[in-house]
Amino acid sequence: MNSIIPSIPVLDLDGLAVDLMAAYKNKILLLIIYNNDCLGCTGRAIPLAYEFQQQYPSVQVVGIHANFVNREGTKANIKSIFTSGESPFPIYIDEHHKVFDQFNSEGTPQWLLISEQGELFRSIFGSQENAQNRLFYALESLVKHDN
Repeated sequence: MNSIIPSIPVLDLDGLAVDLMAAYKNKILLLIIYNNDCLGCTGRAIPLAYEFQQQYPSVQVVGIHANFVNREGTKANIKSIFTSGESPFPIYIDEHHKVFDQFNSEGTPQWLLISEQGELFRSIFGSQENAQNRLFYALESLVKHDN
């Protein structure tokens, strides 16, 4: 059994502190930790996150832009990767990549699937087909399990 995640501290795009575990309490969360400079993130993972948001309306998709030295996200450059200029799901900023480190991320994109009870159900690295399949099966398992 996984333990309850006490908090996931991030900043919203206006720089205000948010704890994702409090903000999305009692929801299945699919978090994508990414960085705008990661082509796999912007080319495959962000569109996949959008697909999952459409396919699983009971799952809250949330983006977390991990800030690394000389690869920081701002409200303008985070929104600039979307053709509409607006993100299709909430995106937050991980200052000094603390959340990235909190979950021992292998790189970006790192996917975190968190149950309604606040437990880490799966952590999956990558955006290519193998990672996409593992993520799909994890979502199917959790959504069926919790409904």
